Formats: sequence, structure tokens, C-alpha cells
Amino acid sequence: MAKAPLMDFDKALELFEPVLGFEVHVELNTATKMFSAAPNSFGRPANTDLAPVDLGLPGSLPVVNEQAVRFSISLGLALGCQIAPSSRFARKNYFYPDLGKNYQISQYDEPIAFEGSVTVELEDGTEVVVPIERAHMEEDAGKLTHVGGSTGRIQGAEYSLVDYNRAGVPLVEIVTKPIYGAEHRAPEIAKAYVQTIRDIVLALDISDAKMERGNLRCDANVSLRPRGQQKLGTRTETKNVNSMRSVERAVRYEIQRQAAILAAGGTITQETRHWHEDTGTTSPGRPKSDADDYRYFPEPDLLPVVPAPELIEELRAALPEAPPARRRRLKAEWGFTDLEFQDVANGGLLAELAATVAAGASPAAARKWWTGEITRLANAAGREASDLISPTDVAAVQALVDAGTLNDKLARQVLEGVIAGEGTPQEVVDTRGLAVVSDDGPLIAAIDEALKAQPDVLEKIRDGKVQAAGAVIGAVMKAMRGQADAARVRELVLERAAAL
Repeated sequence: MAKAPLMDFDKALELFEPVLGFEVHVELNTATKMFSAAPNSFGRPANTDLAPVDLGLPGSLPVVNEQAVRFSISLGLALGCQIAPSSRFARKNYFYPDLGKNYQISQYDEPIAFEGSVTVELEDGTEVVVPIERAHMEEDAGKLTHVGGSTGRIQGAEYSLVDYNRAGVPLVEIVTKPIYGAEHRAPEIAKAYVQTIRDIVLALDISDAKMERGNLRCDANVSLRPRGQQKLGTRTETKNVNSMRSVERAVRYEIQRQAAILAAGGTITQETRHWHEDTGTTSPGRPKSDADDYRYFPEPDLLPVVPAPELIEELRAALPEAPPARRRRLKAEWGFTDLEFQDVANGGLLAELAATVAAGASPAAARKWWTGEITRLANAAGREASDLISPTDVAAVQALVDAGTLNDKLARQVLEGVIAGEGTPQEVVDTRGLAVVSDDGPLIAAIDEALKAQPDVLEKIRDGKVQAAGAVIGAVMKAMRGQADAARVRELVLERAAAL
């Protein structure tokens, strides 16, 4: 497929005003599904976490998950929304090959939360208020795997497999109002908004929010209108973008693509589009349906949801800090400079860093590992750093460093082993034999050999040129395969040089 022509980003913004909108789907981490008692889990064998209602079997009836309702109210409150005194479910009729009943139970004209806003903070500290139209409850669909062909999509596939494990998993969909005035910061606002939603749901502890697992997914709506025009342009909806970096790139790409089409006298098709991480492009999906096309009607098998005012106030009182306030507090507590803290925030690693510190690591050590080695490994694998390793394991690695069991070089190898699935940090140390050599005997033997091999260096050290010891230290560290404490080696080198 030929790449679409693109207009220079700055030129596009001279001619057109971008208008954004986002639909973020948050999978809730309840024990069971939205309308059944089937387990809500991840990574289980296909089609094992099922109940009759998940498969749409005749005679099966849905029952609302109370915990999902509580989580949804908490999220609505955290988004500054009003909580509806009464909300109801509807049937969204659409061809769902991965929903056995061939319709989705969702909320339409009576969502549980509406009319809110969330403040997002950009890299330079600028705050942007994003208006929230609604947050509504619904169920997730299953998963299709298209087998054969070269793209992994249905086009060209030999056959498709369906896994219903995810069918019926509780979701909250957060829908923004149109976002005006984003201008050249539109891509950055997109990334910051998704990051803020992730921060909120993690702070509430209502979702695992792992984008690579689909716990958190973003549909990015982009439209352009010529400067000075009041009427909104035709929008496209880039579906299920699965990383914050990709959301940023997808918004930038759509602005450039649409601007090139409009400037050439073309028109934009209202459609869904697919994001391709490898090429950094979007491609057409299907024509975008309006609400009427889904033939919504009230779900006849479910009563309205009527939360008690006391419950709402209980959940309001339990809300965590707003993300901007939390960032300011953590920056002060950790003693980070603006640049150090921005490295963490820009990497979307604030939650991971906080959890690592809570698990016992110092803020400086946590920042070093997450923004350094772990981010490097994530970039090499094309994944998010937060997906590679748990904060608990990172803290455990640092604890081994603090105890003198590991040095930084060995710790990096341990991180690689944990990420590769070789076990806990201690298990990786034991299996690979990576602990620092604490017995002076082998160190002294290696030092004596290195000194004898470099008599000129030995003479320099004896003459008081202690900086020359670096050559011997390097040779010893190599001989010990990095499994030595460099500071202790230095002490012993100076001692042995005087003794020989």
C-alpha cells in the first residue's frame, strides 16, 4: 500500500485548526466479568473463563457486577463528573463476531457519569483542561486471531479464531468533548491526556492499565477546519492505539495526512482507521457509524443503576490526589531537579517509580534503573518500559546492590534475566552465578597476576602515581568477569603494590 502524501506539520497548522477528541477504554480489574460470574483474568488458555451469558446462550441472563459499578463511580468522580442518580444499560447492535450474542451491553443516553474535566500537564509544566462529556459502563468484546496472510488482519487470512475470554470484561469508556485550541501541541496533549487517565486509574487501583494487554486503549479523533471557519471538519477515528507514544504519533500523522488531502481540494472520509506502529501510518478501516446506525434500545434484562447518595459520598471521600498535585508532591519528596523529574514524567514512568520507591528503593536508584537500563531495553524491544518488569523486582535488584551482592554491571544482567522470564532477581543471581566475589583471596590472586603482567604500572603506583592503578583495576575486573567490587579492588591494588 502506497504511503499517503503528507504536509509539513507546521505548514498544516498555518492552514488548518486541529480539533481533537478521545475515547479511552479502561478495563476494570474486578474479580469477575461485567454481567457474569466468569473470572476476569489475563493470559489464560483460550475459551476457559466463560459463563453462558458470555457466549450469548439462550436463556442466560446478565447480572450487573456491583464492584464494577463502584469502580465506575470512583473514576467518574476523579474525572470531575456528575454522577447520575439513575443510569441504565442499552443494547448496541452491531456485528460482533467476538461477542456471542452479537450485540454489546453498553450505556447510551443515560451514562453513569457526565459533564466533567481533567487537567493534564505538558512537558514544560503548561496545564491544559480537557472537557469530559461522559464516562459510561459497558462490556468488552472477545479477541479474534487471523491466521495466514502477511498482515495479521482479516484481509488475506486463511481463517480466524475467536477467544471469548475477554468477552464481558468490565469497561468504562471515557469520552471527551471536542478539544479546541490544541494547535501545534495537539500530539503532545494527546499523549499527556492518555498518561493522565492512566495515572488516575492506577491511583484508584481499578485497572492494571497495561496498554500492551489492552487494559487501556485509546481511540483518537482528529479533524481539521480551515482557519477562520466555524464549521467542524470531518473527523477520523484511529482505533485502539496501544501506547502513549503511538497516540502522539497517530495524531501528528493524521493532521499531516488530512491537511495534504484538504489542501489538494480533496475531502476527508468519516471512518475508523488503523494505526501501524512499524510504518508510523494509519490506514482505512470502515466507514464510521453514527449512533442511529447501532439501533440502541434499553436493555430489557437489566434494571437501572441507582447508586445511593451515601455510596457516592463515601467514594468521593476516598479519592486519591489529582495527578498534577501528586506530581508536585512527589517531585518535592524525592528531591529531583526539574530535568530529572521531567525525564520520569516524559517516559510515563511516574507510577512505576512511585511503586519502586514504596517497595524500598531510593528515589535516585529507582529513577536510574527506570529511565536508564529498563528504558533502553524497552526501546530495543519496541515496548513500553512499564511492561517489562514489576517495580517490586526493580526494588529487589537495587536491594541486592545495596547489600553488596551485586554491582551495577551485574545488576544490569540480572534485570535482563528477570525481563527474559528467568525468575526473581535472586533466582537469576543464583542461576547465572552473578554475585559479587566477596572473598579477598581470589581478588588478591588476580591483582598479583595483573601487577606482575604490568611492571611499569607497578612502578608508577610505588612512585605515588595512584591514578595508574586504573589499568590494573580494569584487568582485574575483566578477569573476575565484572564480579568484583571496584572500590575494594582499588584498595587491594594499592596494598599489594606496596607489598610486592
